Amino acid sequence: MKNYNKQSGISILGILFLSVVVILVLSYFNISIKSVVDSPAGQENVNYVKGGAKSLWTTYLAEPASYLWNDVWVNIFWKGFISNMERIRDGQPTDFDNAAKSLQMVQ
Repeated sequence: MKNYNKQSGISILGILFLSVVVILVLSYFNISIKSVVDSPAGQENVNYVKGGAKSLWTTYLAEPASYLWNDVWVNIFWKGFISNMERIRDGQPTDFDNAAKSLQMVQ
């Protein structure tokens, strides 16, 4: 018997479909999203969420995101990728090719 790994959650397509359904339901009940957002209460709520998101970013997320981008992504992945792409372009062996030469198969 096969054991399939079932993942729970919602996909991007599911989110898009759900968004369309929500917009259609709001339209059915004659609720205008634009009028709700343009109202003073809507603008106040949007500004509140915007301020909270900005505060969350600057207080907690900016430093770890900067570290992950600069020290992990750029230094480890991107520079190696660019280096290997330049080697392929120039007809030189890549890091993978150089590492494969030193591998020894044990039987």
